[in-house]
Amino acid sequence: MNYFELFEIPISLQIDKATLAQKFFELQKKYHPDFFAKGTEYEQAEALEISSQLNKAFKVLKNPDETIKYVLQLKQLLEEEEKYQLPPGFLMEMMELNEDLNEDSAKQIQELGNQLYSEVKPLVENYNDSTITQAELLQLKEYYYKKKYLQRILDRLAG
Repeated sequence: MNYFELFEIPISLQIDKATLAQKFFELQKKYHPDFFAKGTEYEQAEALEISSQLNKAFKVLKNPDETIKYVLQLKQLLEEEEKYQLPPGFLMEMMELNEDLNEDSAKQIQELGNQLYSEVKPLVENYNDSTITQAELLQLKEYYYKKKYLQRILDRLAG
C-alpha cells in the first residue's frame, strides 16, 4: 500500500495540508498501538507497523519536495542514492555560483529556485496521475535534482 492509498487520497504533488493533517490524526487514533494493548500479538504488531507507516507517510506528504521524490519513486523513475547526471550548463552555472559565494548568494539561489519551479509549476499544480507523460515525469525528476543541488549550496552557505 502506498502513502496515498494509506491516506485515501489521490496521487498528487500538491496535497492540502489541512486534509492531510485531519486524515493523519484520524488514522493515528484508529491504529495507535496503545489501543491494541489487549489485542493479539499479531494485532499489536500490525497496529505498530501501520502507525509507523502513517508517521513516515505524513512526513513525506507534508513536504512538497519529498512528495515529488516519492511520486517519482512510485513511478520507478528515481532510486535512492541514484547518481543523476545534471545538464552540463546547469553544473557550470553552479560552479560559478560556488566560486562567488557571499552574503547575497542566498537571495540569488532562492531566485534560481523560483525560476526552476516556474518551469515545472504547471506540472506540479495540475498533476494528473492518469495523464502525465513520461517526458513530464522526467522533467520533474530533473527539477528535483536541480533543487536538491541548490539546497546543498544553501546548506553549505548557512553552515
